[in-house]
Amino acid sequence: MTRIRAAVCHAFGAPLTLEDLDLRAPGPGEIEVEIEAVAICHSDIHYAEGGFRSRLPAVLGHEAAGRVAALGHGTPGPAVGTRVVITLVRFCGACPACLSGRQTICRDVDRAPPTLSRSDGTSVLNEMDCGAFATRAVLHHTQVVAVPDAIPADRAALLGCGVVTGVGAVVHAGGLRAGEDVVVIGAGGVGLNAIQGARLAGARRIVAVDVTEAKLEDARAFGATDGVLATAGQPWRAALRALGRGADLCVVTVGATGAYDDAPRYLGWGGRVVMVGMPHAGATASYEPLRTAFTGQSLVGSKMGDAVIGRDIPWMADLYLQGRLRLDELVSRRWPFDRINDAMADTAAGGARRNVLTFHE
Repeated sequence: MTRIRAAVCHAFGAPLTLEDLDLRAPGPGEIEVEIEAVAICHSDIHYAEGGFRSRLPAVLGHEAAGRVAALGHGTPGPAVGTRVVITLVRFCGACPACLSGRQTICRDVDRAPPTLSRSDGTSVLNEMDCGAFATRAVLHHTQVVAVPDAIPADRAALLGCGVVTGVGAVVHAGGLRAGEDVVVIGAGGVGLNAIQGARLAGARRIVAVDVTEAKLEDARAFGATDGVLATAGQPWRAALRALGRGADLCVVTVGATGAYDDAPRYLGWGGRVVMVGMPHAGATASYEPLRTAFTGQSLVGSKMGDAVIGRDIPWMADLYLQGRLRLDELVSRRWPFDRINDAMADTAAGGARRNVLTFHE
C-alpha cells in the first residue's frame, strides 16, 4: 500500500474533502501513475452534484497526466518515469466493439477490484475507473498512453478527455468531410476542441453558438468563422444565414436539454447531430421524427469522441508539437491541488475553458 492524498466526494453538492488514503499496488495488467496535473471536466461537476447516480464515497478526476511509477507483474506499458496521459477509456481489445474500433463503448473488460481504501480498510470508489483527483492512481494499462516530455503535464492532461472528445466528435463520430459546414453548440473546453477538429478536417464554415460574447470570441480564436448568441430568439436562423444553407453537422457539447431540442433545426438535408454533452440522468429532450426521417437526418451518440486512444492521443500530441493544435490557450488557470473546491466552483460558473490542478508547483 502507498499512502496518497486525494479529494473525496462524501455527499452530492458538498465540497470535496482532502484525505490521506491507501492506494494498493498495481496488479497484472495495471499501471501506477504519479499524477502531475489533472483538469476539471464538467463531467466531474455533474458527478459531484449527483447528476449521474454514482456511488459514494468516491474520488473523481479523469483528465490527467503524470509519470509511470510502477508496473504490475507482466504488464505491457511505458517504462517507469515515462510521461503519460490518463483516460477513462478502459477496454478489452477483443470484443466486437473493440474489434470494430469502438473501444470507448467496450463492455467486456473485467472490472478491477477497488484501488483505494481508508486506514480502517473501507473502500473508496475510484470513479470512472480513474480517481485522478489524487497524487497517484492505479489504472488498467489500456487507460494509459505515453506522450513526449516536450508536452508540459498541464497541457498533456487535456488530451485525456476534452481534446479527444471534441476533435473526435467531429472527425470520427461526425465523419466530417472537407467542405462541409459545422455548427458547434457550446464553446467551452470540449466545444473549442470540436471547433479545432472542424478546422483541421477542412470545414467550409464553422458556426459557434453560446450564451456569451466572451465565449464566442474564444470560439473565433480557435477557428470559428461565425458566432451566434444562443440567447437570441431562434438562434438557428442566424446560423443558417451565416452558412447560407443548413449545416451538415451540428455538435452539441453542452449538457442542456434545450440545446438538444434545438439541434436538428440547424441542419440541412442529410445532416447529422452528434450528441456529446451529457445532461443529468433522467433528463429528456424532444424532436420531430417526421422531419428527421423525411430529410434523412441522423442523431449520433458519441462517447469520448469515438477515440482509439492509442492512435488518437499520439496524433494530437504531434499536432500540438507542430503548432497545429492549440492546447496552451485552453488552460484558463492553474490551481494548486489544495484549492480544488475553488477550481471546481470556478469551472461550474461557466467561464473557464479548462482549469488545471497541479501538484508540483
